[in-house]
Amino acid sequence: MGKVLKLAIRKASRAPMQVLEQASVSLDGGVDGDFRGSVKGRQVTVLVREAWEAASGELGIAVDWTTRRANILVEGVDLAETTGQHLHMGGVVLKITGETTPCPRMEEAQAGLQAALATDWRAGVTCVVHKAGNIRVGDEVFLAG
Repeated sequence: MGKVLKLAIRKASRAPMQVLEQASVSLDGGVDGDFRGSVKGRQVTVLVREAWEAASGELGIAVDWTTRRANILVEGVDLAETTGQHLHMGGVVLKITGETTPCPRMEEAQAGLQAALATDWRAGVTCVVHKAGNIRVGDEVFLAG
């Protein structure tokens, strides 16, 4: 069983990430306050701490997780090859729509980061909201078919 470590939103493209202790998640808007919440197939993005640390380790430096610009940082759950599965956390259920493709923005933030994220699902997953609810730092996380 995994755990929610961090939550974050951004109000607009290229806006700074705002770290939260808890968040409401809706069917139509994703994580409350995040500008990408209504994007079809990509309402919420989830990053795994272990995968992020592997990418950072490949670069030889510590890079803050918010650089990836994901909404949720979790640990203890492997999200590789999980498209179509359901990710449960707190009162929320997310349906995984696919692997996050690392964009050139990652390279702008840190040289080599885009390539380091391009393997083994290190950039995390994109999701749509299957069941609305609330998420808090410390909530348990698990996958179900």
